[in-house]
Amino acid sequence: MSFFYTGFIVGTVSCSLVTSYPMLIAARIVTGLFGGVIGSISMAIITDLFDIHHRGRVMGFIQMGFGASQVLGIPISLYIANIWGWQSPFILVAVIAIIVAVMILLKLQPVTKHLAAQQNKNVFSHLYHTVAKKDYRIGFTATALLSIGGFMMMPFSSAFAINNLHITQAQLPTLFMVSGCSSLIIMPLIGKLSDKIDKYKIFVLASLWMMVVVVLYTHLSVTPLWLVLIFNVVMMIGIMSRMVPSTALVTGIPEMKDRGAFMSINSSLQQIAGGVAAVVAGKIVVQKDKFSPLEHYPTLGYVVIGISMVSILLMYRVSVMVKRKLKEAKV
Repeated sequence: MSFFYTGFIVGTVSCSLVTSYPMLIAARIVTGLFGGVIGSISMAIITDLFDIHHRGRVMGFIQMGFGASQVLGIPISLYIANIWGWQSPFILVAVIAIIVAVMILLKLQPVTKHLAAQQNKNVFSHLYHTVAKKDYRIGFTATALLSIGGFMMMPFSSAFAINNLHITQAQLPTLFMVSGCSSLIIMPLIGKLSDKIDKYKIFVLASLWMMVVVVLYTHLSVTPLWLVLIFNVVMMIGIMSRMVPSTALVTGIPEMKDRGAFMSINSSLQQIAGGVAAVVAGKIVVQKDKFSPLEHYPTLGYVVIGISMVSILLMYRVSVMVKRKLKEAKV
């Protein structure tokens, strides 16, 4: 964790020092190589420290952090970039990361219990054996489908709001701010609820909720801002309420000795699935020019619903596996 966090900080600082676009791309690639691994390591640590019965609450706060970063990160970065230049957001991120790194070194105790269960395998052999396990592949597939369903509509959210719903450019920040702030309230509540109620039941209810909202939202035409705000909030409730219990369930699949490899592969699949979702959605949605309404957006909504139905079936298998594992552990 400390090693990759240090690489992330160095890469971010490098972004603020570059003098050309190719150098910026190279610095961002380096930053991504280190930063991308931090997420999977963090998930592996969380899985080691918190049992499945308390993991929903933790995942709720993790998802709340993602929501806060989306709400605060872009507006603050744009604001300080306009005042102090484009390099300033990178410097701000680096300063915050240094503070967090110091807190990690001082407060986070070494997580080493999984080392006792490790076997003498090289890295590539360990990754291969992780992918080769059927139960793990079910978890990977469930994660990939969830990411595809979640990312399909996201790239077109601004264009749809402006060209189809007639939301103005000035109103767009308000739309995203309200949606993001709602996640700060929703995520901890869903996290606590998923520790008290069956996680799979919450996932199913949230998926059905999201399906209904997606059908209604993708068929909207010109709509007043207040109604669009309501739709975005209720859609956020459905999407985020799926992510908390599903993430908690998927992290319950791997054995302790495989958690690092499992979470790394899982995190990579999420990123790949997001890219696949954007490409597929781009083949469905059509726009004649940048001022024209999006066409076939309802079709995209139906595709998302179809993927969500398959996700429900896969997540059921994940839930059964996790419950079986817990039962065997008690015996």
